[in-house]
Amino acid sequence: MNKDNIEEEKIEAQDFYLAKWMDGKCTLEALKKHVSQDDINAYKKLKDGLEVYEYLNAPTKASFVKIKSRINKKKKKTQQLYKQIALSAAAVVTVLLMLNLFVSTNKFSYSTEYAEHKSINLPDGSEVILNAKSQLTFNKKTWNNNRELYLNGEAYFKVKTGNTFTVKTDNGSVLVLGTQFNVNAYNEDFKVNCYEGEVKVISNNNTTVLKPQQSVLKIKGNIQENKNFKGYKQPTWISGESTFRSVPLNYAITALENQYNVKINKGLIDDSKIFTGSFTHSNLNLALATVFKTMQISYIENNKIIELSMH
Repeated sequence: MNKDNIEEEKIEAQDFYLAKWMDGKCTLEALKKHVSQDDINAYKKLKDGLEVYEYLNAPTKASFVKIKSRINKKKKKTQQLYKQIALSAAAVVTVLLMLNLFVSTNKFSYSTEYAEHKSINLPDGSEVILNAKSQLTFNKKTWNNNRELYLNGEAYFKVKTGNTFTVKTDNGSVLVLGTQFNVNAYNEDFKVNCYEGEVKVISNNNTTVLKPQQSVLKIKGNIQENKNFKGYKQPTWISGESTFRSVPLNYAITALENQYNVKINKGLIDDSKIFTGSFTHSNLNLALATVFKTMQISYIENNKIIELSMH
């Protein structure tokens, strides 16, 4: 018998005992008599790995050399695939973080608390005065080409002449070139007063153009035009008094809550009744009296919670 035949038989014997051991038909001690410790360690790892599972029922004469080669190739491909996935994921995360940082560093947001007013100078020199419990957001990076901002609450605008200036709210949008106007967009409320220039108001696919001393009011989803407001050069809330003319009582109630940090329970009254009047921002008791007594509504104030009921 030549040397090659002896070596081949030796390999076949190793394959035989390794296969029996991996199939649970040979003890580890018996295996050590035919296979080196290094091979045992290598094949023990294969036996414990999930990749060997498909080979556990293979014929006992199978070539473990070929099996090992196939598994190593699979491992190498899998490692390369994991590496590519990890690098791709890292790249995506990096790009997203950079985009988020870029956008956030150019996004400006201003807000006010209860009973607070705030004056804001925009990049083009336009001015905004925020009323209580309001928020204004815009992108400074794109401002020169797109004068657009978002308002939640109430604000008075003094807009410099230039590109179209757009105020967006959840209830509608206001478009101007250069003018002065007031927007009230608390909750479902939406009211726009024009003090100078022209204002285009868009809401629910309806478009209304306002001239000085004209306003639009949204009631229950419908835009109503009102040309009767006169005598004011700017909103009275800027000087410490909220004034209302032919609006649902709910507008005045929202303003009271924002100016005095109170909670008004209105479940027992009809807050859609039309209200005309005003209240001061410096005295809660006087403000409650001037609004509700004129509407024949009773109120009880307890620790900043106000209960309303009809007489």
